[in-house]
Amino acid sequence: MSKEAHLYIAHILESIDYIEQFSNGYNRENIFQDRMRYDAILRNLQTMAESATKLPDSIKELYKNVPWRDIAGFRNILVHDYLEGLDHNVLWQVISNELTVLKEAMLAEKNN
Repeated sequence: MSKEAHLYIAHILESIDYIEQFSNGYNRENIFQDRMRYDAILRNLQTMAESATKLPDSIKELYKNVPWRDIAGFRNILVHDYLEGLDHNVLWQVISNELTVLKEAMLAEKNN
């Protein structure tokens, strides 16, 4: 694995770790009421998604259960559509359910 791939995997795992820390103890109804927490989560989602899009195809091929295209699309929404307002239900779904698959894949790849 290339040095760059290691860096992207580290960014992904670090971002997911921060998102988990920032969302711990919160639920869908109250997590977005704290503006600094909300901004921190968005920033880490953006970093995570950006790093995931830069992973080499060889890694993406190994983890077909990760929705790579959805992650790239989500990144575009985070970066370009923020003025339109982000759907909190979608954000909560990503935070509470969708990150697990990516995290498990990146931990497996890191440990290879």
